[in-house]
Amino acid sequence: MKNLKSRNAINILLVEDNEGDIILTLEALSEVGLDKYVSVVKDGEQAMIYLKKSIADSTNNFPNMILLDINLPKVDGKQVLSYIKSTDELKHIPVIMLTTSNAQNDINESYSNYANCYITKPVDLETFFGLIQCIQTHWIDVVKLPTN
Repeated sequence: MKNLKSRNAINILLVEDNEGDIILTLEALSEVGLDKYVSVVKDGEQAMIYLKKSIADSTNNFPNMILLDINLPKVDGKQVLSYIKSTDELKHIPVIMLTTSNAQNDINESYSNYANCYITKPVDLETFFGLIQCIQTHWIDVVKLPTN
């Protein structure tokens, strides 16, 4: 069952440096009808600038959810996560770590910094699309996200 009413309010920030993964993620989000609500930044520094501008913006146009890679240039995803979860205006935003890393240290550190979810990207295309469908079902259709 599709819940279009809840989708209208969902803004997703995708923080990903790999162009192929960006295209794949946007295509998968398109299949579930969420692609037009996605902003993309390609490194951790850009993510922090984007979020700082969201704080300074008088309309408080924060993302409702962040899909965050760990292995990013300039500032890595773990540092971005730490910034988000230590900033009062941002810490309510659910952060899904969506990364190729399955290192236990990365998993532990992400949860220690209050990641809401840690997902290792599947290498199989069909499985990846299924994963995005699961994210949509759980985080968009079922979970009530905070508003800005």
